Amino acid sequence: MSEKMKILIAASEAVPFVKTGGLADVAGVLPRYLEQLGFDSCLVLPRYALIDPDAFSLERLPGVLTVPMGVLGQQFAAVYRGAIPGCSAPVYFIEHEGYFGRAGLYEENGEGYPDNGERFVFFSKACLELGKLTGFRPDVIHLHDWHTAAIAPLLNTAYRFDPIVGEAASVLTLHNLQHQGWAPKDLMEVLGIGWAHFNYLELEMHDKVNLLKGGIYHATQLCTVSEGYAREIQTPAYGEGLDGVLRDCNWKLHGILNGVDYDEWNPETDPMLAARYSVDDLSGKAVCKKDLQQLFGLPRREDVPVFGLVSRLVKQKGIDILAAAIDRILALDLQMVLVGNGEPWTHFFFGDVAAAHPDKFACFIGYDNVRAHKVEAGADFFLMPSRFEPCGLNQMYSLRYGTPPIVRATGGLDDSVENYDAKARTGTGFKFLDPTPEALYDTVGWAVHTWYNDQEGLDCLIRNGMTRRFSWQAAARKYGRLYRRAAEWER
Repeated sequence: MSEKMKILIAASEAVPFVKTGGLADVAGVLPRYLEQLGFDSCLVLPRYALIDPDAFSLERLPGVLTVPMGVLGQQFAAVYRGAIPGCSAPVYFIEHEGYFGRAGLYEENGEGYPDNGERFVFFSKACLELGKLTGFRPDVIHLHDWHTAAIAPLLNTAYRFDPIVGEAASVLTLHNLQHQGWAPKDLMEVLGIGWAHFNYLELEMHDKVNLLKGGIYHATQLCTVSEGYAREIQTPAYGEGLDGVLRDCNWKLHGILNGVDYDEWNPETDPMLAARYSVDDLSGKAVCKKDLQQLFGLPRREDVPVFGLVSRLVKQKGIDILAAAIDRILALDLQMVLVGNGEPWTHFFFGDVAAAHPDKFACFIGYDNVRAHKVEAGADFFLMPSRFEPCGLNQMYSLRYGTPPIVRATGGLDDSVENYDAKARTGTGFKFLDPTPEALYDTVGWAVHTWYNDQEGLDCLIRNGMTRRFSWQAAARKYGRLYRRAAEWER
């Protein structure tokens, strides 16, 4: 192992280049904080069609990367190099028009690409071959979800004696166990590691290849994005069929809660807000509330609590629970704003709700970063009724912005939000256990009651939340310890 540990971060997306979910936040921000701790890292991404080389000042490296693809023979890729904002760590982009020159990352029109397994096996192998062009010899390769999980079994088999990566350990982060990288079993011929590894312990599941399962089995160390999710995924309720594998591997499974980029999410400096404010001077929050009401076309009322939600509108996020409870919730004296998109039915449903209750409910179908910031600052409460939540970030943003979150006690939500205790004046938000419309309605009612009848307690709740910090420095230190543990493990 080199004196200065070298970490190759292999991911399918990363901010600011491309993002569909929280994976991108981790992969794009982590290198900055690893550099502060003395690690030498680089990030590797696919060069999707929507990543404009000119927009990010990408430089094409000389030469061509040769990627062995088993029965498909050799494939070839171009490599671009760019910079990760805020640090000196490079980011490399693997370009292959056939695999990544498409309109979407993983799907189009709601349908996943049928060759996704092949696409990301190619990307995984390209990450392992990249050192032949760059000279970067990693001590640890940090994998993210199923898209790069194939690297773990490849390291233990076909690349075991490779001169560049043969001694590298692997750390696999599980961001969302719902997505596992299923593929027909003939993908084994593309992996090129031998059919002996198509078995119930490794890559086989229901007579198909499951790339994530293979990664879990072969990775040197595993982690999830919260301690709560690490516990939950070892149960049938949350394990998505892999709970048995994870229980068998729990000796190497850890939980590391994501951090927040407080350079972006800070009400004292946020340029997107109508007014800035702090825990010592909250007067600007009232200005932000009026601005939010005006932006969404709601009556500008100071005497009513505003509930906000910024989310993908999918079942995982509990959007069906909210839909079932919305009529009862809107019968309370409150207003609600929603920003997000997802399952098509939600677009029509919440559009109809807005039309039926124009003075109480408004929505923006789509994602808009400015609106997201304005909701965090202008709302009085923030809703996150998730059925499961590996980590979640909006609840952390909400705490910083003095907007107590209302969350289901699951995964990272349970880890990062402390339930309000009216007598002790402790807590940072409101939590409920059962993923039901009744539980959500009761908890919203609890928040409404607190807003109207316990202003002193609400002030304590707000200030408690605004002083909490979930720093990337702390998360990066934990990743650093995990890298060292992986590198010291004898495979």
